[in-house]
Amino acid sequence: MNGKFVISLDFELHWGLFDAKSIEDYKTNLQNTPKAISKILKLSDQYNVRLTFSIVGFLFNKNNIDLKANTPEHLPTYANSNFNPYPLIETIDKNYKTLSPYYFARPIIEKIAQNKLHEIGTHTYSHYYCLASGQTIDQFDSDIETAVKVSAALDIDCKSIIFPRNEVNNKYLDVCAKHGITSYRGTENAWPFKNTNFNKLAPAFRLLDSYFKIFGNHTYNIQKLKNNFKHCVNLPSSRFLRPYKKKLSFLEPLKLRRIKKAMTYAAKHNELYHLWWHPHNFGSDLNKNLEILTAIYTHYQELHKKYGFESETMTSLSAKLMNQDK
Repeated sequence: MNGKFVISLDFELHWGLFDAKSIEDYKTNLQNTPKAISKILKLSDQYNVRLTFSIVGFLFNKNNIDLKANTPEHLPTYANSNFNPYPLIETIDKNYKTLSPYYFARPIIEKIAQNKLHEIGTHTYSHYYCLASGQTIDQFDSDIETAVKVSAALDIDCKSIIFPRNEVNNKYLDVCAKHGITSYRGTENAWPFKNTNFNKLAPAFRLLDSYFKIFGNHTYNIQKLKNNFKHCVNLPSSRFLRPYKKKLSFLEPLKLRRIKKAMTYAAKHNELYHLWWHPHNFGSDLNKNLEILTAIYTHYQELHKKYGFESETMTSLSAKLMNQDK
């Protein structure tokens, strides 16, 4: 099997940030997310690069009435109440016209769904934290059941999952399989990326690794990715595409070189390279971010012609891995 190129996008709007940033803190990025998605789709179509959009289930609702109607049977009982998004619903009720663009995205989802080059997976229904204290597997089950239900209402069959904050709970993979999910994005195989690691130095090492080869290429032998298929296939992350920042602009060539070299290694050695980011990351400095993405896509096309490097969605790749055993 030739090398594979996977891109996954965590689409969440303010549901993914409410416990960390206010809307005012991140308003430009959030407001420009629809525009960023349109531009990313257009560019990906131009270069024939397939995308996996992992979408928070709340965004599927048309409005607050739907949001209340689609409440899971069991809500998360986080020990840290700041993680619980459900109290936000009352706030949205009181300021619906002002706040709805930050919490609902049905038209954008429908636009993505119409483009058959790409896929839509789940980012859980409520941006669920699977390693947080207090929540339970039954509550996660209820959350995923609701995510699958709201996507099915749009004739979308969610087959992949990206765990919010990359909090992969291996005990929950049976629940994912139960609901028809066949793949998930795991973390890089190095200590700063492990979601159970709370070392204060980890963020600094992750940042450095974006520009310099500290922890290897983060590419993966495709034949070794096959898992016990009663669970999901782990398609681990290779790189978070850090958004452009003016104060770090002098490092942009190093960031791009790091990505392109790892992609080349994956193409030459028939391995997986899995790139990811959030659409809202492109909300500021959109043109600069698209320039970087264009350079990545141009390099992909060169690798495709030279080595047969192939763009896949998470679901299309997991399907090929499973079919190898048949």
